Amino acid sequence: MGGTRSGQAGAQRRTRAFIGSFTSAGGRGVLVAEADPERGTLTVTGTSDAVADPSFLALDGDLLYAVSETERGAAAAFDVSGPEPRPLGAPVPVDASGPTHLAVTAGHVLTANYTSGSVTSLPRAADGTLGPVTGLLRHEGSGPVAGRQEGPHAHQVLTDPGGRWVLAVDLGTDSVTVSALDPATGTLRPHGTTALRPGTGPRHLAFHPEGTHAYVLNELEPTLTVCRWDGEAGVLTPLGETRVVPEGAPGPSHPSEVVAAPDGRFLWAAVRGDDTLAVLALDAAGDTARLVASVPCGGHWPRDLTLAPSGRHLYAANERSGDVTWFTVDPETGLPERAGSVPAPAASCVVLG
Repeated sequence: MGGTRSGQAGAQRRTRAFIGSFTSAGGRGVLVAEADPERGTLTVTGTSDAVADPSFLALDGDLLYAVSETERGAAAAFDVSGPEPRPLGAPVPVDASGPTHLAVTAGHVLTANYTSGSVTSLPRAADGTLGPVTGLLRHEGSGPVAGRQEGPHAHQVLTDPGGRWVLAVDLGTDSVTVSALDPATGTLRPHGTTALRPGTGPRHLAFHPEGTHAYVLNELEPTLTVCRWDGEAGVLTPLGETRVVPEGAPGPSHPSEVVAAPDGRFLWAAVRGDDTLAVLALDAAGDTARLVASVPCGGHWPRDLTLAPSGRHLYAANERSGDVTWFTVDPETGLPERAGSVPAPAASCVVLG
């Protein structure tokens, strides 16, 4: 994904951005924007409100997939080869409630279903349309935080860098579950579960670019859990925790998203409440993370954070202030500097491609 060089006069191909938002809170659905690969600037060019609450998006070429984060959860497909997203059929039920995240892999779309505490798989046809659910993996357990951990709450699903394993981060059970997807049948086979410190409420993770580590961002405590990842065995091993807000920060602090630099030197995490972007430096091995700075996110309640493929720009989707802010990243220090913003009511997600 992202801007690349063409063979003629070094001209850059366009880079697109897609912004998800909560229609139930005044959002416009899916917004399409042109992204300037040099300056990071976003210019909205089209919208689609065909799907209710498309809170998270995943891009695969000219196909865009969205969860519909509703009580009767669904996933939807769009053709984005034109100026506005064109729905490919009606949204398909995910047989679960409150899907918050999705991933595209091996001819399927996987969704993490927060309210139901499960992961589902839906097959993709050759034209990109989605079929009915073929795989459903229910999580089990709970955690010590009343009102948030009464049961499982799958918040993110993604594949590992090798494409062999499916990882699901569960806020309600303080765990990361590893499974395997059968591409032929679409079923999910449980492989193992890694328990994290009780009450931390893991939300999302990001892999080190070398695929040797995973960094789990916790929502119920403002910490990051550093883990070693064994891609052959499909085993995640916690190594330690790092705070993503300074000691004495007034809070409340509810981290939302973490991204890793392409060169493996830095991590950035969005923190709601504090409304900051945490800058963390990684050691050469990737075994430890150290908080080096906290920068204002440019809005209120940064629900999502996205790094341009070049590593030069960060985009924060500020849900409650209704905008997406972009930053230019200093490659030596990792510090992001605010460069601009675009209105996006109830923004929840940004993807680039």
